[in-house]
Amino acid sequence: MTLSRVPAADPSALTTAVPELLGQVAYQMSRRLEAALGPDGPTLEQWRVLALLADGTGRPMTEIAGHVRVPPPTLTKIVDRLVDRALVYRRADEVDRRRVLVFLSEHGRRTHARLAPAVAGVAEALVDELGAQDAARLAQLLERLRALPA
Repeated sequence: MTLSRVPAADPSALTTAVPELLGQVAYQMSRRLEAALGPDGPTLEQWRVLALLADGTGRPMTEIAGHVRVPPPTLTKIVDRLVDRALVYRRADEVDRRRVLVFLSEHGRRTHARLAPAVAGVAEALVDELGAQDAARLAQLLERLRALPA
């Protein structure tokens, strides 16, 4: 079902169509991003970790889990794989030795720099497909949705 075929005056049809379409679009965007990362590149979740750490700041696991939107045990597995690939490393926080921070390694920095243009290209293609005005409106609507309680 497409929303263009759902009358705005039919709330029950909208109730069904909107969540379904959001899920389909999220899946489609994930596939586009995964294709941009390539078959030998990081997974989408791994990419989100690399992108967060690209500013050079070490981050605690709880912050990274919130950003990547995965539970902490899943993030531990993701970071373990990134460590195995020498893309990130862990280090105890100098202020609070009980806390572990994750940093982008030099290899991770080069990998991020190499892949970032392809990932940005996916976003640019989306804006081109929608047009700047519709893309801006979509971003506003998505921000409103994101601000809703979970």
